[in-house]
Amino acid sequence: MSTRESVKSQVSPEEWKQRVDLAAAYRLVALYGWDDLVFTHLTARVPGPEHHFLINPYGMTFDEITASSLVKISLDGHKVMDSPYDINPAGFTIHSCIHAAREDALCVMHTHSLNGVAVSAQKDGVLPISQQSLFVLASLAYHDYEGLALRDDEKPRLVRDLGTKNFLMLRNHGLLTVAPTVADAFLFMYVFEAACMIQVRALAGGRELIPIAQPILDGIQQAVQQVTRGLGGGIAWPGLLRKLDRRNPGYSD
Repeated sequence: MSTRESVKSQVSPEEWKQRVDLAAAYRLVALYGWDDLVFTHLTARVPGPEHHFLINPYGMTFDEITASSLVKISLDGHKVMDSPYDINPAGFTIHSCIHAAREDALCVMHTHSLNGVAVSAQKDGVLPISQQSLFVLASLAYHDYEGLALRDDEKPRLVRDLGTKNFLMLRNHGLLTVAPTVADAFLFMYVFEAACMIQVRALAGGRELIPIAQPILDGIQQAVQQVTRGLGGGIAWPGLLRKLDRRNPGYSD
């Protein structure tokens, strides 16, 4: 029996779908160039009453992750299903506290993209200079840098700073999104990254920027508040999976 069939036979159809979606998200992060070798994580809660989560096998690059290679762990970072792969418990520090505090945070994505880190180091953070930025600003929080995210005492401050938002900028560190589905968390990250890329390029142009006027900003943000919990991930996701099928098939193994 193949590894794929072995794992698939041990889990529910709902968990298998979550595995396929999360593996696809890892490969998409690599495809769009947001990965940082093996040093960030995307996690998703397994459907069902148990607080179990899926995380990447440590040391595997994002473009080679499969549904069956994802490791199922408990909220305290211990394996709850046999797997030949190790995980990075320290990498679950940020994710675990958010999953525990937010029942709607079924998927948490964290990246160290170059554009994201660049903007996270800018004092004013995300600027209202693009339509993409409006979606982010409507649900954006910030968390100050406290060193490598390894200490449990940082968890309450992470949870406090995130609050009920869907976008979190980790100062001098990177980007984080949370959502009820893998598809929405990925689309949030796509918009977050786009806003940062646009800002980096606009600032590099060396010319005076045109900020979006405050009345427009206020009006759009009121509308976006209703949209940011469902930017359309479900609409874009099938197309993204088709792109993966063309560019990097095998994620569903």
